[in-house]
Amino acid sequence: MKKILQFFLCLLGPLAVGAISGIATVNNIPTWYAQLIKPSFNPPNYLFGPVWTTLYLLMGISFFMVLNTTTKNKKKNAISLFWIQLFLNFCWSFLFFQFHFLGLALIEIGLMWVSILLMITSFYTINKAAAWLQLPYLLWVSFASILNASIWYLN
Repeated sequence: MKKILQFFLCLLGPLAVGAISGIATVNNIPTWYAQLIKPSFNPPNYLFGPVWTTLYLLMGISFFMVLNTTTKNKKKNAISLFWIQLFLNFCWSFLFFQFHFLGLALIEIGLMWVSILLMITSFYTINKAAAWLQLPYLLWVSFASILNASIWYLN
């Protein structure tokens, strides 16, 4: 029973971050974001919710896997990196959508990308499958970084 509760809490953390930061995002999509000049490769708005939900679920599953390995000395660093990247993930939505700081959001997403890469590297030394589950997240944030840079440049 304890493992089931831990699993749901691992899922709840990233999903809660997504839900709270999603409030800043959703309110600005039909207004401010709709008026921005966007590159031709900008995905349709309806795609972002399902993609982020899937990524947050993968984050939680991966985090649960790391927490439940027997390795002790490497876990502290991996756990710290997980929370750092999640905090940066949370902040990006507010910088970009709520405050409209496109340039600052671009710098911040670069820091997020580095923190995700460090987290994946750390996870890999503990549980390879947990690290691989984070790869779609890194790829999506790579794409989001290019999108952020393009929107900043065009506007």
